[in-house]
Amino acid sequence: MLERMGLWDAVDAVRTAPTDLHVVDAADRLRAVIPHEFVGGDVEVLRGDLGALLHERTTSAAEYVFGDRIEAMTETPDAVEVTFRSGRSESFDLVVGADGVHSGVRRLAFGPEEEHVEFLGHYYAVVGANHPAPATADGRAIGYWYNEPGRLAAIGGPKAPDMFVFASPRLDYDRRDTDAQKRLVARAFEGAGWKVPQMLERLEAADEFYLDGLHRGRMSRYTRGRVVLVGDAAYANTLGGFGTGLAVVGAYVLAGELAAAGDDHRTALAGYDRVMHRYARIARRGNAGGFLAPSSRLRIRLRDATFRNRMLLATTMRLTDLFANDIALPEYRELPAVSAG
Repeated sequence: MLERMGLWDAVDAVRTAPTDLHVVDAADRLRAVIPHEFVGGDVEVLRGDLGALLHERTTSAAEYVFGDRIEAMTETPDAVEVTFRSGRSESFDLVVGADGVHSGVRRLAFGPEEEHVEFLGHYYAVVGANHPAPATADGRAIGYWYNEPGRLAAIGGPKAPDMFVFASPRLDYDRRDTDAQKRLVARAFEGAGWKVPQMLERLEAADEFYLDGLHRGRMSRYTRGRVVLVGDAAYANTLGGFGTGLAVVGAYVLAGELAAAGDDHRTALAGYDRVMHRYARIARRGNAGGFLAPSSRLRIRLRDATFRNRMLLATTMRLTDLFANDIALPEYRELPAVSAG
């Protein structure tokens, strides 16, 4: 897909360092190694880097407006009338909601979030800016995982210096109150061993911090009238490992179906729904919470054993690849060629 977009070389140039994850116990003894191929796939790239590349390649063909959002939408027979938070109003042929698992476009067009998104019983927090992970003598980066039942503390992974995952009922908190969210994480990891006390000290002082729940999309269709959802707004599976891939494929399929159908948006959106609903079933099935933070010491040991057994690991990775590649991407000849830029 990235090759068809003319982006593969640029993405390859900013890919994260291959990072093997060393699973350790409270005494820092190695229990298992999760290879970077399992957690990072064929290529792993930071969301900000991918966003910058996509923005750079499309500024000549699209108008970007930052610091605003959709507050209201009214569909007419020929368009969607959109009102923005800034007060301006415009008319559009289509509205594409690509605004994440907590999508405002989805809420306006399809109804409340709880009707379309399932909370999976875990929260995760990432702390601090990215920095190079520790490395082995042969140059392979290392991250560290430490588990207690229902809790994961990770240091030095490719996405963030520190990460926490913990099992919890749904929490009621202000998404704009960072200090209160930090206190939630600190309470969830009270009494934890290993290097967690030092991690909590870094958490308290961190400028960069993000907390959210693990969620899974539960939508039977991704289109309604002239509104269509793409990416996590449609087929979310937080930390499930397929989010960006699904979003890129979804954007391609939507563009291709629109190009093939000409002015017939109903046919185009029906085609998009059909293709993506089948492919996105991988997101509707998965739940990373039980893998990241198993609920018991036995489950922790069983997960770790999978990565010590080469045959089990190979089988798991083959199954993952089958799910990830279970789509025959249509060749949309109506799409214009993409310049490598």
